[in-house]
Amino acid sequence: MSVFTLSQEEREARLLKELAELTEHHRAHCIEYDRILAAQGFTSAQTVAELPWLPVRLFKNLALKSVPDNEVFKVLTSSGTTGDVSRIFLDKAAAAAQTRHLAATLHSVLGPQRLPMILADSRGILKDRRSFSARGAGVLGMATFGRDHAWTLDPDGQPDVAALREFLAKHGNAPFLIFGFTYLVWLHLYEVAREHALDLSNGILVHSGGWKKLVDQAVPPAEFRRRLRDDTGLTRMHNFYGMVEQIGTVFLEGPSGGSLHCPDFADVVIRNPHTWAEQPVGEPGLIEVVSTLPTSYPGHVLLTEDLGVLDGIDDGDWPGKRFSVLGRLPRAEARGCSDTYRETAS
Repeated sequence: MSVFTLSQEEREARLLKELAELTEHHRAHCIEYDRILAAQGFTSAQTVAELPWLPVRLFKNLALKSVPDNEVFKVLTSSGTTGDVSRIFLDKAAAAAQTRHLAATLHSVLGPQRLPMILADSRGILKDRRSFSARGAGVLGMATFGRDHAWTLDPDGQPDVAALREFLAKHGNAPFLIFGFTYLVWLHLYEVAREHALDLSNGILVHSGGWKKLVDQAVPPAEFRRRLRDDTGLTRMHNFYGMVEQIGTVFLEGPSGGSLHCPDFADVVIRNPHTWAEQPVGEPGLIEVVSTLPTSYPGHVLLTEDLGVLDGIDDGDWPGKRFSVLGRLPRAEARGCSDTYRETAS
């Protein structure tokens, strides 16, 4: 079933109730979170935008969790480059919920069947099954939506052209799935496919992160799409925006491309970086992300360090808000999953 169904009015009413309940749940089960809200003097909210947010960077400094230590099932870490990483604590229920909701979101563009899949990465990224980096968690989470996987990199971190040729010979005449962080797709799939004349026309690409490196190479998103289309035949491409601090929640590019859309269980607020007021359509600001999925830690209302702009409301491929990510806040830490990539096998 689609998770892109609610108008903004319907979404606001549903999310306000559920997020307010989550706020009280986390106050009761996370001492640090309760102290933060008490210091702010927060009591209640009349709109989603009035709910108290936490800066996403706080998860680098505090071990925030709303479950006992003995119920922690998995610890995820972010992809920061300074040595400080966010730690996200999941119990079994939260881990299961994020998997279900990610599946429901992606089924909107992939359909219910598991397709043969190319992963623009190295199998070595999946070393520690308990404590993953954001990149490893993303690859593992997406791998479950495909079958007969082919990896673009061999164990030595070099392009595996033979594996790609074998995959395309077997599966290239029907729809297949491609996943990777954007920079890795460009470097280890697009450039290899162009050089070796590989036909990706039946592929469905889902990708995220790494725009910073592509901008440095003068390859903006529109050019990324054009070059893949013209040089490899790939036409179905869906960028998404997400983060380990709200694992399982992704904001997905619709079939028409361009804007990112909010699933029914999540939303965004664009805030003026000087006054923190909610920005209207067309006015850029800091992106706040809200989601009902973080039940094991207080990550349901987070202020990111990303700049964005609302492109419209109830006027896109799917109902609700649609928005674009403009880049990082100046002097903010580079933290994209593929921005931390090194030119060696992981």
